[in-house]
This record gives sequence, structure tokens and C-alpha cells, in this order.
Amino acid sequence: MARDTDGGEPAVTGDADGGDTVLAGGADGGVTFSTAGLREGFVRCLPVAAGIGGYGVAFGMVAARQGLSTAEATLMSATVFAGAAQLIAVELWADPIPIAAVLTTTAVVNARYVLMGAALRPWFARLSIRESYGSVFFLIDETWALTMGELTDGNGRGAFLVGSGIAAWLFWVGATALGANVGAAIRDPSRYGLDFVLTAVFLAIATQLWEGKSTLLPWAVALVVAVVAAGALPGRWYILAGGVAGSLVEVARVGR
Repeated sequence: MARDTDGGEPAVTGDADGGDTVLAGGADGGVTFSTAGLREGFVRCLPVAAGIGGYGVAFGMVAARQGLSTAEATLMSATVFAGAAQLIAVELWADPIPIAAVLTTTAVVNARYVLMGAALRPWFARLSIRESYGSVFFLIDETWALTMGELTDGNGRGAFLVGSGIAAWLFWVGATALGANVGAAIRDPSRYGLDFVLTAVFLAIATQLWEGKSTLLPWAVALVVAVVAAGALPGRWYILAGGVAGSLVEVARVGR
């Protein structure tokens, strides 16, 4: 056991029998990576994962209509695990597949994960490579929002992201298989509101990250820039533009 140089909580490294890794106090907030954190993340994410399941059904139906088999759609969800990118990919699906267009568009849409990962770095920087980078696979909008709320509250459950991600992944993959199988029976997902389920879930989570009037400016800047960019730029560039603009404003605000 070693004590933090600034007099904070002790820093404990993982032992040979696989015990918890408790990090020093400070920027990492005393982060731990344990089965308790994983379990908490899994349970807390279950209601959100159910909403993700609704989106997964919609994706499965779209994939089936584009000619993907149930096995292909399910394998895609199991290995890619990125709803927006997957929908874009299947919407662009053709013969031959426009590989350059698919790669470019999905890269733009997923570029926001760079910013989301950077936001987690103060807590994850001192975790082991296996723990921190192994968690990245489960980084999606919903699990990121839940994990940020957990960590900023000072709970320090480093495995929360993995636990919540496992719950989301199970629902996403299972719902994709279901949607691909019943896709022919439901020809208009929007008629049942399935196209808005995930948006509604994330908006509900986002309200939990609201910290009051002090955070109004970056939120407003991100919104305005995204709306303007949506009308001026092709494809999904507006997502990256809004995210970068809001992040830069927040960095400037915190750095003052």
C-alpha cells in the first residue's frame, strides 16, 4: 500500500489473487475496478437496455429488408455494437457494397467516441491496459452517459462501464435477432414509435448530466452549431461539429 503524495486516500494496486484495484485520490476519484462495480452497472443499465432493445428490433428489421440474413445482422450487432453506424451501413448496402462511402460515413458518425473516451480519461488513465481498453468496446452513448454520471458523483466504480455495456449488448444483440426474424411482419417501425425509442432514452439520461446554468453555454453552443452544420454540411458531419464546438467551450469554461 502506498499513500498519495497530496495526503489523499491510499493507493492500492491489484494483488496476485485478483483483488480490487483502488487508485489514489485526486483526478481519478479513487476509482476501483471490481465485480461489485460491474454488477452495479449491469443492474442500473437494465431499464436503459430495454429501450436499446427496441432500437435493436428496428435495426434488425431494416437489415432484413436490405437483404441481410438473421445470422449476418446478429453477427454485425455482436461485433460492431454501434447503432447509428450499423444503420448507416445497412442503409448504404448495395451490390456492390460502396465500401469507401460506408467507411467514411461511419467514421464521421463514430468520431464522437474520441471525445467521449477523452472525458473518461481522468478516471481511467491509471487503470490497467486490460481494464481501460477492454472497457472501450462497451462505450456507447447510453453507457457513457450512465458511467459519467456515476463517476462524477464520486462513486468511483471503474467497472460500471463494462457492466452497463454487457446489459446493453445482450439486449442489442438479442433484439437484432428478433427484429430480423419478424421484419417482414412490421413494415413501418415509425408507426409504433420504434424509431424514436433510443433518442428518448438518451434524452432522459442527458437530463441527469445537467449541472445547472453554469453548463448552459456549452450545451447551447453544441445545439446551435449542430443545427447550422446539419443544413450546411453533407451526411453526419453535424454530429462531430456540434460535439467539438460544445467540448471546446466547456474546456475554455473550466480552464478559466
